[in-house]
Amino acid sequence: MSNEYLGSNIPKLGFGLMRLPQNEDGSIDVEQVKKMADHFFANGFTYVDTAYVYGGGASELAAKEAIVQRFPRESFQLADKLPVINIQKEEDMEEFVQTSLERTGAGYFDFYLLHALNASKLEICDKFNAWDYMVKLKERGIAKHIGFSFHDKAEVLDKILTEHPQMEFVQLQINYADWDSDNVQSRKCYEVARKHNKPVTIMEPVKGGNLVTMTPEIQNVFKAADPNASIASWAVRFAASHEGLITVLSGMSNLEQMLDNTSYMKDFKPLNEEEQKVIAKVVDILNSIPTVPCTACHYCTDGCPMRIDIPAIFAAYNTYLVYGNLQGAKNSYKNAVKDKGMASSCVHCLQCEAQCPQKINITERLQEIAKVLED
Repeated sequence: MSNEYLGSNIPKLGFGLMRLPQNEDGSIDVEQVKKMADHFFANGFTYVDTAYVYGGGASELAAKEAIVQRFPRESFQLADKLPVINIQKEEDMEEFVQTSLERTGAGYFDFYLLHALNASKLEICDKFNAWDYMVKLKERGIAKHIGFSFHDKAEVLDKILTEHPQMEFVQLQINYADWDSDNVQSRKCYEVARKHNKPVTIMEPVKGGNLVTMTPEIQNVFKAADPNASIASWAVRFAASHEGLITVLSGMSNLEQMLDNTSYMKDFKPLNEEEQKVIAKVVDILNSIPTVPCTACHYCTDGCPMRIDIPAIFAAYNTYLVYGNLQGAKNSYKNAVKDKGMASSCVHCLQCEAQCPQKINITERLQEIAKVLED
């Protein structure tokens, strides 16, 4: 890929509208979003990202009120996404697009994506001719550039880009914790995109906020290297230090986060060799932290009389153990026990332990987790 590519001239911090600030009633605090947008654009940044499904449409409406109606349309790039998971028939795609156009008032989308593709959603796209539809959107001028966001293994990404070279860019989850992850495969997916000469938009640079909290030990490593740098800045700069990027999306949830991110991304400098060593040291610490060794095989759940989603509960707890993100772990825990048994619901029948290939003391761990994650 040459120095000139799609998005090469776009500043490398994007405003992700998925986790916007909220009022006490749960609605989006649009007045704070306006202040965030004012600061974002005043500092030279231009890329804004939303999606049909974010906030049940509230994100797109906030984009209209805080951004589209307040700034010249040509002064920023707006990215939006088609909810592939919701497609029931071909006609649905046009309905989704028109709804997003109406909600945002944008007139057109600079970047339009098939949302959150994986192997199963690839089948949906093939079944309903989503690829041809995306090309037609571009021909109609509704989408200036077409691509997709992606959550799966690198071999699936390679298949998509090989079979659908008309896709101009790809949005990937890239952060230093997932860079060599067997599950997320940030590095491998990035390398596949580079092989196909597709520019990349990065999402989840701080891994849903996990790389902002961090344990005291890790915070001390970062502060020793640079006392003035925020913990988040290391993660965002790691992501932005890669070549061939359109931008790095930060899902900023308040003005304070906006002020921090713009402070070090305004005159962005890639991580130097010493800083890369700091990141490597932190990754080593992350990998050394003892976690519940659950592989999510779900053998334990089939016979559970209390319908406890044990792997999901363990995943939430591991978030706390590794990153020190108690609130994030509690949020994940609430999702894990929604309509299912809580960790404290365990009746100690031990059928789960008889089935566990990893020989985890499941009932003991559930008791431990209940004390930490249940309010």
